[in-house]
Amino acid sequence: QAQVKESGGRTVQTGGSLKLSCVISGRTFSTYAAGWFRQAPGKEREFVAGISWTGSTAEYADSVKGRFTISKDSATEIVYLQMNALEPEDTAVYYCAAKRTPLTSRTFSDIREVDYWGQGTQVTVSP
Repeated sequence: QAQVKESGGRTVQTGGSLKLSCVISGRTFSTYAAGWFRQAPGKEREFVAGISWTGSTAEYADSVKGRFTISKDSATEIVYLQMNALEPEDTAVYYCAAKRTPLTSRTFSDIREVDYWGQGTQVTVSP
């Protein structure tokens, strides 16, 4: 059992930066992977980045490599997504997710297997 809640979404200009936060609380399991997904209007929800429960391992979608960084504060259990060099194509609702497995390159390959979702936070990148 766990509760997931994101925050930090807003409108930014092209080339700008934004940092999203995700609090995972009430967790009753020790090993898990946390991740960020996004869903643009008319498109399917897609994986953006994932991180292991220790914060030592991360995975990224090719579309955000070199621009986005996922991190985790072990003391507060907050998962961050630092987004730089934002483009209009990054406009979407961003969702935080958690899965009760270790992180591998295939952990978040099937969104139907995600155990917990947040409610989403809107990120809009203006031209």
